[in-house]
Amino acid sequence: MRAHGAIRRCSANAWLALLASVLIPLSSAAGEPHAGAWRNSAEAALVRTFEALEQSRLSVALAEVDRVIAERPNFRLAHLVRGDLLLARVRPIEAFGNTGHAARERLDELRAEASARLRAHRAPPPADSVPRYLLRFDSRQRHAIVIDASRSRVYVFENANGTPRLVDDFYGTLGKSGIDKQSEGDRKTPIGVYNVVSQIPGRKLPDLYGWGAFPIDYPNEWDRMRGKTGYGIWLHGVPSDTYARAPRASDGCIALANPDIAELANRVKVGATPVIIAERIDWIAPEALRAERDAFARQLEAWIADWQSLDAARYLAHYARDFRSGGMDLAAWREHKRRVNATKSWIKVSLSNLSVFRAPGTSGVIAVNFDQDYQSSNLVQKTRKRQYWVEEGGRWRFAYEAPAGAAKFALPESFPRGRR
Repeated sequence: MRAHGAIRRCSANAWLALLASVLIPLSSAAGEPHAGAWRNSAEAALVRTFEALEQSRLSVALAEVDRVIAERPNFRLAHLVRGDLLLARVRPIEAFGNTGHAARERLDELRAEASARLRAHRAPPPADSVPRYLLRFDSRQRHAIVIDASRSRVYVFENANGTPRLVDDFYGTLGKSGIDKQSEGDRKTPIGVYNVVSQIPGRKLPDLYGWGAFPIDYPNEWDRMRGKTGYGIWLHGVPSDTYARAPRASDGCIALANPDIAELANRVKVGATPVIIAERIDWIAPEALRAERDAFARQLEAWIADWQSLDAARYLAHYARDFRSGGMDLAAWREHKRRVNATKSWIKVSLSNLSVFRAPGTSGVIAVNFDQDYQSSNLVQKTRKRQYWVEEGGRWRFAYEAPAGAAKFALPESFPRGRR
């Protein structure tokens, strides 16, 4: 019995060593997951499987992975792990995914999935930190979705009296060719600030999209200004015979396990929920986020005060050199506003339902949406507006402004051609 136990420990430990070559070592935990994490019991049980192996408890590990498979029979990664655990009982194994029955490419995909899931568990978001992007929610926005492409992770934040609070996260699949989509057909996932624009139930879609889909508004106005093309970026499910896909397996969309996107749907409001996609999330302290929010709020207040002053020079100082709006560049906009101001004796402007989200990436861009109540001596008008502000000359100026229009619906590039 002792010899058999030693063989089992040796086999399991050898397997863990092989697994560690593609994972963060299991002993290097960065902290406990947040309170709302691991609602997905299948993923939690898979992590417990690896933790039991770390402690050389092979029978416990096998019981945990059996629990995963009983709950999610189509969880292919769990089946691969179970096969390795059974083999470890009789002889040392030579690789993670020690089978001669699967293609090399498929095994590599499952190894990448294992790596992504365990990294999320072993290196959770830093405590007492929030994404730098969530500067201000509007009154209708209860949640925001922030995607960390480097971790294949979809995080959900709750609007807790103006401060983002992490409440859930999920494993997700992104584009085959990576991120920062530039053009149609490049099979990349975009980076930027987007909004959920509709919801499509799975019964109206091919099985490829599983539970259903949440289309987002890529390419938005900022993308189009920079010459980006493409269409049909969705958050969607996976085929009914699949539990999860590899970390890089879509044509640009974000794909989640069907139970996960069903759970995510409880926190999505069409037309209000922002989706921010980053290469890597920039985490900062809540106090730093509030300081950035307050500084930008002062810029907005200064813009409104200068607009109401009827001093065109002061007002136009808030606009960037490359400003565009409705086909007008800065020179045309300057002339337009001077003509308009000449007809006014007073102007009063107020904003409501204001949201402010910083775009990921190295360049400073902030997406702003609001309801504008404009009153003047000869015009009263209410408009939903969208702006993109950029850092220029040491201060924020806006490079785009226009009424917020409805996003055009588009099918993904992966949509079966016979169903278009």
